Amino acid sequence: MSLQKSDVEKIAHLARLSLSDNDIPSYATNLSNILQLVAQMNHTDTEGVEPMAHPLDATQRLRADEVTESNQREYFQTIAPAVENGLYLVPRVIE
Repeated sequence: MSLQKSDVEKIAHLARLSLSDNDIPSYATNLSNILQLVAQMNHTDTEGVEPMAHPLDATQRLRADEVTESNQREYFQTIAPAVENGLYLVPRVIE
């Protein structure tokens, strides 16, 4: 698939990009090459190939899920400007 100048201009407009007229031919060539590669990959036989979440079959090391801080809710509510029934009150933003 070969992109024309008008195609590149439309794509640039949709992406809100400003391109000079001198750069459009190189962008058209590069985008056409990318689309040709995608078309090539679409013709590849993937029958029996399971989708993968990650190319490396690795598990991530996780830290233990342990509480490391004490509950300071009461303290924070005592220094808050306005609290009612355990909830923080904030100024009205939308009228």
